Amino acid sequence: MLVHLLVSSKVLQWDVVGQIFTYQTVIAGLGRTLLLTVLGMVIGIVGGVLLAVMRLSHNPVLSGVSWLFIWVFRGTPLLVQLFFWFFLGALVPTIGLGIPFGPTFVSWSYNSLVGLFTAATLALGLNEAAYMAEIVRAGILSVDEGQTEAASSLGLTYGQSLWRIVLPQAMRVIIPPTGNEAISMLKNTSLVSAIALEDLTRAGQDIANRTLYEIPALVAISLWYLLLTSVMSVGQYYVERYYARGANRVLPETPWQKVRRNVLRLGRVGGAA
Repeated sequence: MLVHLLVSSKVLQWDVVGQIFTYQTVIAGLGRTLLLTVLGMVIGIVGGVLLAVMRLSHNPVLSGVSWLFIWVFRGTPLLVQLFFWFFLGALVPTIGLGIPFGPTFVSWSYNSLVGLFTAATLALGLNEAAYMAEIVRAGILSVDEGQTEAASSLGLTYGQSLWRIVLPQAMRVIIPPTGNEAISMLKNTSLVSAIALEDLTRAGQDIANRTLYEIPALVAISLWYLLLTSVMSVGQYYVERYYARGANRVLPETPWQKVRRNVLRLGRVGGAA
């Protein structure tokens, strides 16, 4: 019944869905969505590693600054943070370089320096950094302390032992939630449509408002998100499988191996019947 509804519905016009799926504005919005996802994850991963190291530091100032950052950005909604960066120009009209409480050498208007795309990138990236910090911290703590002590006895500095010994072993713990965060980041970019940035979701909204094909537009945009998240999920699976080599004696099956095994099993069952 559901299949019949999807195929025969007069509201859900698949020919219109196909046209909207390849609209120029949709493709442009798709590119902007992908760029926001990549930039947001790069800022999030780099910032998350730095915050995690700061959080684990014995320096109370570094640890306190990291804790405060994580507390603020994890404790407030992403949409609120997005609006904050968008409207920050009302609080800070100009950004300048100079001597504190002295002359300013050069200054810029906030709105000219931080446009819609930059505000969206900052909101997505800094919010992601707070979550990645906890993921990286958990990964680092999962590595036995004896590894760090052994590296220290060999003359490696803390930074060298972290980069060469600890993080490679922690990747097995870090990669799965990082893949999930990347998929969430892709979907969270849809929030930038609230500040009128032309992403994939905004492109679908504009087409729906202009043509009154609301349902076909929503379906076309949803298909793009499903396609992208499916590709990212497959990529995540193979990255996880790569880092599981040292932990598991037998690597998990690939999707193709699972399909082949199930087909052979069905064939044997059918032959026995």
